[in-house]
Amino acid sequence: MASKVMSVAEVQGEREIVVMRVFDAPREMVFDAWADPKQLVQWFGPEGFRTTIETFEFLEGGVWLQVMHGPDGTNYPCTAMFTEVERPEVIAYFNRGGREGEDKVAFQSTVTFEELGPEKTRLTIRMEFASTEERDENVRNYGSIEGGRQTLNRLAMLLAKKGVAA
Repeated sequence: MASKVMSVAEVQGEREIVVMRVFDAPREMVFDAWADPKQLVQWFGPEGFRTTIETFEFLEGGVWLQVMHGPDGTNYPCTAMFTEVERPEVIAYFNRGGREGEDKVAFQSTVTFEELGPEKTRLTIRMEFASTEERDENVRNYGSIEGGRQTLNRLAMLLAKKGVAA
């Protein structure tokens, strides 16, 4: 049976955006969708975006270089450094990116994978910015709240393709 829980995305505290969704999928499977660049490019980013990965060193201190390509042709290069990787509980990285040719936005992302049962996982993404102003600018200029919802919806579609209701 498909989960009725849709993505929840909202600002929290003074400097955070939190995106959460419960998937009817084993925690390892949801984690692997993040850990495997071949799966990651199939769902990472809002609707209409595609992602190319130049470098993906999935370990603490490793680098993740990617470009999200918007449906309007705008490129969003991002550089991330993994600060924590603990299979299958957490992935954390410091992200710096933005529209090509513009000043970069920076934030710390922490992704947690909470097992709610053998076939159910709560995924939570916390994006922490240096200030409330930087967070609000990110929401305003990049649509990060709606983009977060859409990104997890795309992950749900990938999991469904793999034969798991999400």
